[in-house]
Amino acid sequence: MTDNMAGLPTPAKQPEREAAIGPDKAVSPGKTIGRDKTVGGSTGRLMSHDEADKWTLRLQHAVAGFVDGPRDSLEEADQVLEEVAARFTEAVTQRRRTLRTSWQTPGDEKADTEQLRLALRDYRELAERLLRI
Repeated sequence: MTDNMAGLPTPAKQPEREAAIGPDKAVSPGKTIGRDKTVGGSTGRLMSHDEADKWTLRLQHAVAGFVDGPRDSLEEADQVLEEVAARFTEAVTQRRRTLRTSWQTPGDEKADTEQLRLALRDYRELAERLLRI
């Protein structure tokens, strides 16, 4: 179903997407989030709803302006995608950095097996989430 002049589908929130990316708000590592889950690496959102909403609105504006200015619409859509990709890359890099610090310890200190297991679980969950996108 298309809801605009350009024949493109209108973005909608998908329940399975929400389940895959986590709760409604971006959270810091180690903070408790809904349903008693803790963010160790990959349970929280990579970016906030506010950030996503900002880009969604800009993309909708580009689509809505297609009839009056197709080239301008495409340039705006290209800019939005570039910004989203850059922010996504930054968020994944930060999450990976956080994961690494959870198991890499300086000096002779070694992470115990449980810490390593939890870190591996977080790596797996993040990779699986990225593969579902």
